Amino acid sequence: MDRFHAMQAFARVVETGSFTKAAETLHISKTSVTQLVQQLEARLRVKLLNRTTRKVNATADGAAYYERVIRLLADMDDAETSLSHASATPRGRLRIDVPSPFARMILIPALPAFYAQYPDIHIDMGVSDRLVDLIDENVDCVVRGGELTDLSLMARRVGELSLGIYAAPGYLQTVGVPEHPNVLSSPPHYTVGFKWRAGLAYAYTLHGESESVSVQGRCRITVDDGNAALAAGLAGLGAVSLPEYMAREHVSRGELVRLFDGWHLDPMPLFIAFPPNRHVSAKLRAFIDWVVMLMEEPLPGTLAE
Repeated sequence: MDRFHAMQAFARVVETGSFTKAAETLHISKTSVTQLVQQLEARLRVKLLNRTTRKVNATADGAAYYERVIRLLADMDDAETSLSHASATPRGRLRIDVPSPFARMILIPALPAFYAQYPDIHIDMGVSDRLVDLIDENVDCVVRGGELTDLSLMARRVGELSLGIYAAPGYLQTVGVPEHPNVLSSPPHYTVGFKWRAGLAYAYTLHGESESVSVQGRCRITVDDGNAALAAGLAGLGAVSLPEYMAREHVSRGELVRLFDGWHLDPMPLFIAFPPNRHVSAKLRAFIDWVVMLMEEPLPGTLAE
């Protein structure tokens, strides 16, 4: 038994939930995939997969083994791509986690250009604003907005996101247009709370010509996802702080109104963070450099046009 190919086949079955799909992605027969997994189970003397007529799922032992296997496969891939002749053409699996609005509106629409340059990199993308344990979850990097709180991580600042305060016209008709940021903390006004990774609702600071005001607001809904914050603002649940790239289209359609002319929020820094003890592989370096270039370009729907 070729242990490397057996582990590769097992990992692909777990990821696709199917022996047939795993065989297709590995370009081998379904019979070969089945035999490799069976040989692996026999060697380990443990059942790794639960097989039904509809789907294949990892057992508890299989799930634990899978996490070890993908780390080993990633390390082997990094060792190969670190060679001088291989680093010119980065390849392999790259596990990332990205905030959902950034993925939907900026990153994914631009990925065809990335794959035109790096066709052999496979991106496994988690889409969330949650706190990700990069080491335990075997994630290569995360893209995050805001100042980083985990100082143990390595990070590269890749850009900034311009912010604004917005509200739906129907909401403003009900409560009136606030003339000063302080008004948001008093009835009848509400704000849409955003829960950052520390678990606390975000308080934003607006700067005027002669003063700065920190606004916590009165929240009747708090969310931990950018798309949910946008939806709450559109639904008229309160004033909401949003990156300009998320709000621009809705402002142009009259679905949101930008508040507080003459005031501005500090831009939100955007970082790519990765574990300090992880080798920066050619594929990870290629992805980071590409995101930096993406944030510098005046693409439609991004930071500048």
